[in-house]
Amino acid sequence: MKKSIFKLLAKLNKTLLPSFTKKELDITKASKIQLAVIGWRAYVTINSLD
Repeated sequence: MKKSIFKLLAKLNKTLLPSFTKKELDITKASKIQLAVIGWRAYVTINSLD
């Protein structure tokens, strides 16, 4: 159950949230909100793969 929720969230992240790697964002110059989005995407991805 938990894994399926994270898989759904991962699909939503892919469609709704911006991809900073495609924009070649420099992490050292990222704003707090951009860092939060990166962290959220990483958290969801890690939990969907378990």
